[in-house]
Amino acid sequence: MRRREFIASISGVAACCRPFAAFAQAPTKRQRVAFLGGGLPAPVAKGIGALIEGMRALGYSEGRDFEIEFRWAEGHLDRLPALAKELLRAEPAVIVAGNPQAVVALKDEGLMTSEARPGGNLTGLLTAVPGLDAKQLELARDLIPATTRVGLLVNPTSKGSLSQRQETETAGAALALTIIAVEARTPDDLDPVFPALAKERVDSAIVMRDTMFFSQRRTIAAAALAARVPTIFGYREHVDDGGLISYGVNTLESYRRAADFVVKILKGAKPGDLPAEFPTKLELVINLATAKALRLNISATLLARADEVVE
Repeated sequence: MRRREFIASISGVAACCRPFAAFAQAPTKRQRVAFLGGGLPAPVAKGIGALIEGMRALGYSEGRDFEIEFRWAEGHLDRLPALAKELLRAEPAVIVAGNPQAVVALKDEGLMTSEARPGGNLTGLLTAVPGLDAKQLELARDLIPATTRVGLLVNPTSKGSLSQRQETETAGAALALTIIAVEARTPDDLDPVFPALAKERVDSAIVMRDTMFFSQRRTIAAAALAARVPTIFGYREHVDDGGLISYGVNTLESYRRAADFVVKILKGAKPGDLPAEFPTKLELVINLATAKALRLNISATLLARADEVVE
């Protein structure tokens, strides 16, 4: 796997970085943990809470053992390099990067040597696995068996967009499905997306895993419903906020698991010696209320496969 492809596959709680200059920080001092996010604070508030909860379970309490400093790009990913420089100048003990662009901004190339031994000052959790995009496309066909055309919402500025789009289009060709891709770079670009997909007569649409889309999930869910386009997501938070169905990694569990990385680094471990982790479980979540609003019957077989059904 090429390095750039590896880092592009990371999202959610992506990495824990520790500037080399901070390695000598005294362990008895209240340590500074930094968080660099590409979106807005509110959409990831539960994730931050899970991170803090996970650290507390490991004996590290906020205010007593550590403090957290935040920087948010608010959906403007071009701001990340400047925000990363601010954080690095402050020399925190650990920086948690919330998305692939944040990883790259913190570490010029944002690369790991390998999953087992990342090297340097970068490690973390992957919230995507090979084949996930193809599985979402298969889910589109399970949702509507007569499916022939599937929309794909892409943010071309996202570091993970190329690999996600390529895998989806390759899987689409193998399944004899036509993939209709539409692009949105900013929240302002979202308004015409679902009307355009409806005009293309797609049977359903897949929204790629992306920081901006995650932050705008209520807008996306409402727009998809208004255009009557059944939509599939990679994060269950989309379904909690009105989206139809999701299949992917549990992000809250990833944030909790990130706490273990952070605490180990605070105790002196070198990030490059901590193996990066793949998710061990993917979850399927279905919003029945949205399905009813779309007048879409979810098969009993698909409902039985769901890890959770939102009424």
